[in-house]
Amino acid sequence: MMIQNQKPSLSLQTYQLIKEDIVTCVLDPGQFIAQADLAERYKVGITPVREALRQLTQEGFVQPLPRLGYIVSPITSQDVQEIFELREIFETASVRLAAERGTNESLLELVNDSEFTYTYKDRHSYTRFLNQNAEFHILIASISGNNRLIVMESKIMDELNRVFHLGLDLRDSAEEMREDHVALANAIYKRDSQAAEKLARTEIIRSRERVMEAIKRHQKPLLTPTTLIKNNIY
Repeated sequence: MMIQNQKPSLSLQTYQLIKEDIVTCVLDPGQFIAQADLAERYKVGITPVREALRQLTQEGFVQPLPRLGYIVSPITSQDVQEIFELREIFETASVRLAAERGTNESLLELVNDSEFTYTYKDRHSYTRFLNQNAEFHILIASISGNNRLIVMESKIMDELNRVFHLGLDLRDSAEEMREDHVALANAIYKRDSQAAEKLARTEIIRSRERVMEAIKRHQKPLLTPTTLIKNNIY
């Protein structure tokens, strides 16, 4: 019996579209969204939008405002601080272990995969770059030989995807980031674990500063039913 490929349900497609727009900051952190507006935006009915928003609420991407609609979950300074603290712990361990344990072939692959960049103000380019960035850091964790580091690195990259989009839009740091990745890959390739740890920590600090600055620029007043009604937002 032939098994035919089934298309995702309309609810799943709608969920994927809304989530992509949230992660890439097309829908800004803290932005008010109404079901009817989303239905019109994605050319679907209210039911798939409602089901998609229910799932996104469970995942923490949106927050419901009873009887009014939803807001895209804000990104707080506390969120960023906690994620980057965790990132520093795991990534410095990953680069050290990769330098110590990696095979020559895997380290050469890392060097070859370090030459990637993006085009400033091109959101599609941002998405491609961030996917490559995640793959690069997950590859380091994989080379380390610690499966739990791979799991943690994947989770951290998922959580950072949205805040990275804000940071990339702040200023053109494409060449700086490319050079950071190349330098890190080469330090690991040379099995210089101390240099690799130092480079990883420096890159993380710069990345955190960019993101924190971007969050301050995008920060909006907390939306409540009262403020929405008062300002005729809904």
